[in-house]
Amino acid sequence: MISFDIMSLIAVGGAALGACALAAICMLTISLRRLQRRYLALESSVGAMRRELEVVGSISLRTGRRVKRIEHDCAGVADRVELVELRGSAPSFDEAIDSARRGTDSGRLTQQYGLSRVEAELVTRLHGRKRTA
Repeated sequence: MISFDIMSLIAVGGAALGACALAAICMLTISLRRLQRRYLALESSVGAMRRELEVVGSISLRTGRRVKRIEHDCAGVADRVELVELRGSAPSFDEAIDSARRGTDSGRLTQQYGLSRVEAELVTRLHGRKRTA
């Protein structure tokens, strides 16, 4: 029969405890390496997302500027449409052209036919009497 004294029992227990500690350290090392790889992958993904957000922000900024420019360009169109709608019952451009051919100046065309200053000047230049120097 094998007899174990207390010192042998403590030595076997210490060896078993040491083996368990070594196994735990190995498992922790493996887990730590996996976590490091995952961390690096996530860090890389965050960097890529940050770059994509910068691109999206840049596109958004340019789009906003374009929208503002289009709104600015169209603001005059709305006013112009309103003027044309208000002028609906006024005499037509054809009558203004006939009047310009008879020698009516642009100021009178503006008053009589409701044309804008630019329109009246254009009608006068295109259809008014030719002046000789």
